[in-house]
Amino acid sequence: MHNRHGVIAMSAGMVCFVTNDTLVKFVSDTLPASQLIFLRGLMAVLGLLVLAYFTDRTHFSRTGLSYLSHRWVVLRSVLDGAASLVYLSALFHMPLGNATAINMSTPLLIALLSGLLLGVHVSGRHWLIIGLGFLGVLLVVQPQADGFNAWAWVALAGTCLHALRDLSVRFIEPHIPSMVITIGTALAATLLAGVWSIFTPWHVVSLKHGLMMAAAALFLSSGYFFLIKATRIADMSVVAPFRYMGLLTAVLSGYLIWGDMPNTMAWCGMLLLVGAGLLMLRLHRQPAYLAEN
Repeated sequence: MHNRHGVIAMSAGMVCFVTNDTLVKFVSDTLPASQLIFLRGLMAVLGLLVLAYFTDRTHFSRTGLSYLSHRWVVLRSVLDGAASLVYLSALFHMPLGNATAINMSTPLLIALLSGLLLGVHVSGRHWLIIGLGFLGVLLVVQPQADGFNAWAWVALAGTCLHALRDLSVRFIEPHIPSMVITIGTALAATLLAGVWSIFTPWHVVSLKHGLMMAAAALFLSSGYFFLIKATRIADMSVVAPFRYMGLLTAVLSGYLIWGDMPNTMAWCGMLLLVGAGLLMLRLHRQPAYLAEN
């Protein structure tokens, strides 16, 4: 295990993902969401194919590509594609830091859905941590009696789809290459956005926005690469906490570009979310939990 390199890769991956979100959010002021996600998806698929070609050419064999039609790979790809469309649609209408914070509740949702859907034992401590995490989500969303930000709930729906996507990985055989799964995910998101774009008007893409989408696709592909690298070369219990580097990057980007600064209640919610996530990770590292699961 190369934990130090894994930490660097995880941190770099999170920064890449947030940079991708920042670029597409900026372009969303000019282009419809469906067109933007579709065009970026095409570029991302191309980038992933190039990446796969230079890292492991077996992905281009008939056997490697045949895994794209595996039922669990298809299900995971569709879930991830739908999650991307829902989450990005919300991101385009709300502060970057808040949307990222809501998305950080994915591990808590996985723990919740594991108990509800897969029959995994959820202890009282788990329920307490999950409750604290979702209290943090509420503090970030901040529902109001006189009307709340509906897009924040859309972001939460996208996060639920992300959790279902991650649960589906349990049913994918370990011999199926990670890069094939990633390419399938990018293809699904692109195809879904393409169907959606049929029902919305298209706009002319300027050179500036075209370059920004290309950069977003590059950062997205790089994020996938770093994430895969981190999970394969290091202990997940060591690198997982560094996924919260994305939240810090998102808040900083939102402030520097759009002047968005979370209020005190949202900051408290973010701290609760991060704390709950770290507590959940620590609980899962305990010998009693590992022996039971």
